[in-house]
Formats: sequence, structure tokens, C-alpha cells
Amino acid sequence: MLTELYIRNFAIIDELRLPIAPGFNVLTGETGAGKSIILDAVTLVLGGRADLTAIRAGCSEAHVEATFTLSPAAQVMIAPLLADEGLDDEAGDALLLARELRANGRNISRVNGRTVTLALLRQIAAPLIDIHGQGEHLSLLKPRSHLPLLDSYARLTAERTAVAREVNQLHKLQRELEALRRDERILAQRIDMLQFQVKEIDAAKLEPGEEEELRAERARLANVEQIMRHAGEALRLMNGIDDDSQSIGDMVGQAERALDQLARFDASRVSLLERWQGLAFQLEELVTELDDYQQELEFNPARLNEVEERLELIASLKRKYGPDIPAVLALRDRAAAELETINRSEERAAELDAAQDRYLRRVGQMAQALSQKRRAAAEKLSAVAEQQLADLRMEGTRFQVDFQVEPLEDGAYVGEQRLAFDQTGIDRAEFLLSTNPGEPLKPMAKIASGGETARLMLALKTALTAVDATPTLIFDEIDQGIGGRVGDIVGRKLWRLTAAAEHQVIVVTHLPQLAGYGDVHYRVRKQVNDGRTITAVQQLDDDGRIEELAAMLGTQGEHARGGAANILQQAAKAKAEIKGQKNKNNS
Repeated sequence: MLTELYIRNFAIIDELRLPIAPGFNVLTGETGAGKSIILDAVTLVLGGRADLTAIRAGCSEAHVEATFTLSPAAQVMIAPLLADEGLDDEAGDALLLARELRANGRNISRVNGRTVTLALLRQIAAPLIDIHGQGEHLSLLKPRSHLPLLDSYARLTAERTAVAREVNQLHKLQRELEALRRDERILAQRIDMLQFQVKEIDAAKLEPGEEEELRAERARLANVEQIMRHAGEALRLMNGIDDDSQSIGDMVGQAERALDQLARFDASRVSLLERWQGLAFQLEELVTELDDYQQELEFNPARLNEVEERLELIASLKRKYGPDIPAVLALRDRAAAELETINRSEERAAELDAAQDRYLRRVGQMAQALSQKRRAAAEKLSAVAEQQLADLRMEGTRFQVDFQVEPLEDGAYVGEQRLAFDQTGIDRAEFLLSTNPGEPLKPMAKIASGGETARLMLALKTALTAVDATPTLIFDEIDQGIGGRVGDIVGRKLWRLTAAAEHQVIVVTHLPQLAGYGDVHYRVRKQVNDGRTITAVQQLDDDGRIEELAAMLGTQGEHARGGAANILQQAAKAKAEIKGQKNKNNS
């Protein structure tokens, strides 16, 4: 709920910090004192239209902040939004919304101190407050909200969720079916391309690591003359350059014999002999290996051409299909898998067709059952709403939920019809109203006047009180066109919203009978400071309330004070009765 409102440099408000209590809050004051300005500030901080003329004259900016304490239910709705945007911090159940208007035309939105888009601010604020009577934030005047409200009233959330789950599964199936039934020409082209890819890669018979081996072989074949020359030179040096020269092997043997004699006379040097013998053995192996290598070498231009052609083929495949041979082979496997899927697409399409038909019949049955329950609940809601409206001096007003369904050739099967549907079922619902006998029912938004709208909202809020999750309700102009007797009824209904459904209610009123039900009473008045008019707000104590109510009655003296005190006594008695009924029902 709203716990504090801070306003600075907004219209005739210089600076105002207004704590808002739980329960029923009442704002009263002379016309033009600034009550509507306070509500305009609330509308602004909830994401309403920014009007630069609202900046206080002589100031460069206006600022509005609203502090909320979120109930567990509100946290469930808002916490995911805050988390997604990194706005949750460690605020717990606290939420701070802010708007700043600047004379240069820029306006800034903030959530928990961080700048956000206006769209996000509106999305976060939407579940927190309904403002009734000024034409903004009237959620009940938006037809898209009617069906969810009716479902909540009828406690059909589980059935609605079940329908949505089946519809989502159907849509998933239909997306797969649509993919299988793409344009036949495009699909044929895709098959040709996939077949070509698989055939070309398979024909190449690629092997992982093959390219590196071929590159090494190419280097060897391209430089065979140099390789043979160097290998021969090494062998000549090892075996002796000619018949008259000693080979390295002969010299190694001579050294070995010398070390053998050395070891005979000095046993501590046997290790030298052993190490030399090891080197001699390695040298012998090296000479043999190099000789074998030289024997294998040959100038083979044909093989070099083969290697060059193979490397060019691999390079061509890499340019088409991937950076290396493993990537090319992986693409080949994917192409083959897709071909298999396409080749059995007709079989799969037939399966999906049958499954789609089953889903359309099941969705139709579930949606029809849900629709029947909705229509039964709508009759009950109409009766309750009309009784509430009669209590508010709107006798003869008719209220009705209008249901519409739309035939659709490939829609859900509902009896002998096929109807359009979505996650909510087959129904399109809208609340209709007729405020005058003999007049036809029309959409609420097109028929209700300002005062009627506020009372209509109150009637529906009362009827839907058990299921409405909006924590804070603000009513402006709700007393338009009604007198004291009805004002008492309106006050009682508004206070019941706080007691029965634990809403926070804020009301701007000129009726003392309505204001008497306030748990907290604020007087709004204009005053002049340093030659400038400002709006001031004062929370009234018991004596202050009596004085304010007496002034609202339009009389003076002890008689007026007695009337004001009587209003408060009657309101207190009515509130006690409501509390007693609630406690009795709870027990």
C-alpha cells in the first residue's frame, strides 16, 4: 500500500510530505485548495502524462515520489519485474517510485532510485493503485480486464489455467506442423541442397588429421632433391667421404676400444665406457634409419600432383562448409539428419494433423465448460452489482456481462460449431451498463458520467472485493450528485473495502457524512507564504475533525459542532457493526 507521498514544486505545492495510513484516508477542503493537485501528482508518479505547466512557476523542475509497502501478494506480482531489471536490491517489501519534470522538456522516471523507462514504471505501478473518478487508471473500464475479473469472482482461475496450458501445447504442435508444411518449392530446393552437400562430402572421404599429413607430404615431395642431397651428405660424413677417409663409425669404435683399456686400469671410469657404448649404439641406429630413408626417397611428380589436388579439394570443402575437416563432417551429419526429418515429414505431418484435431476437440470441450461457468457467475455478479448501485442512488441501473464468440473455420470444436479461441478460452466478455430505464445496455466507458463512473467503480469494487488484488483504491468526485443520506451509505461501503478486503482507500470528498468514516482525516487548504500561494495539508485530531465536518455542513456554532459529532458517532457505530460481522464470519 501507499505509505508516503512527497511532492515538490508541483503546481501550487511548494513542498509536501504526506504520510498515508492504512485503512480509510479522507481528504477534504475548499474547492481549489489543491486536493485534485495531490491526485494529479499521484497520477504522474504512476506513469501518467507529463504536463510541463504543472511545474511551479519560477522553478526549473517538479518532483513527485511515492513510497509503497508491498504485501506478500503484491511482491509476487512485482518482484519478478524488479529482479529482471536489477531493481530489487535489498529493499525487501519497500518500493519507491519517482517522476521528475524539467522545464527543458525532459522527464525522468525512477524505481528504487534508479532511472527506468516510463513504460517500465507504468508496468510496475499498474497493480498497485486504481484511481477512480478522473478517467485515468480505471482498470474496470478496460474491456481486457473484465474476463480475468469475472474468472476471479467465479474462482475459475484453475480452469482458466488448464485451458491456457492445453492451448499452449496446441500452439507448439501447430508451429511444428507449419514448419513441416512450408512451401513445397522451397522445401524441394532445400532437399536438393542437402543431398548435394551430403554427396559431395561423402565423395571426398575425409579423415580427421588428413590435411596435416598431406601438407607434410607435400613439403617432402616438393623438396625431394634437397632432402636427398642433405641425407646423402650426412651419410657420407658418417660412413666416410671416400675409401681413404675414416668413417664416424670407425672413429667411434676406436674411441670405444681406448675407453675399454682406460676402464681396465681405472675401474672408476667404467661409466664413461658404458655411456660411450650407448652413444655408439644410437649412432649405428641413426645411420641405418637414415640409409633406409634415403633408399625410399624418389622424385615423384605424379604423387605431388595427387597431394596438391587433394589439398585443393579439402580447401574447397572448407570454404563451403566449415573451418576444418571436423566442422565439414559435422555439417554433413546435420544435413543428413535434416534430410531424414524431411523425408519422413509426410508421416510426421499426418501424426501432427491427428494430434491437432484431438487438441482442438479437447480445448473446445474445456473452453465450453469454462464458458458455461462464466455465464452462471455473470448472472450472480450482475445481481450483486445492481443491488450495490441501487444502494448508491442509481436505482434502475442495469448491469450485464456481454459474451461474444467468433466462428472460425479452423477453430476449436464446440458442439456443432468451430470457434476462435486463445489462452483464455472462447469468450470475449465486456461489462455493459444502462443507467436509465428503457435505455439499451452499452459499454461502461461510453455511458457513465464522472460521478456515475466513480459510484459504478465503488459498486463493482464492492461486488468484487473478495478477489480484487489492487491494494490501494483512490476515489475522486464519488460524491458528485448525491446527498448526505447516500453519502453515509457510500462512506460505509468504502470503509467496508478496508475492513473486509484489507484495501487501503483514499477519498477526496465534500460530503461530511462520507468523511466521517475516515480512519485518518486530512484537511487541504491554501495559504500565502512570502507573497506566494501554496497548498498545505494537515492531519486532523478529533477536535479538528469536528471543526472541519461542521464547516462542511455549512453551518456554525454549537449546533454545527453537535451535528459533526453526531456524524462521527454514527460512523463509529457503523464501523463497529461491520467489524463485528467480520469477526463473526471469521469465527
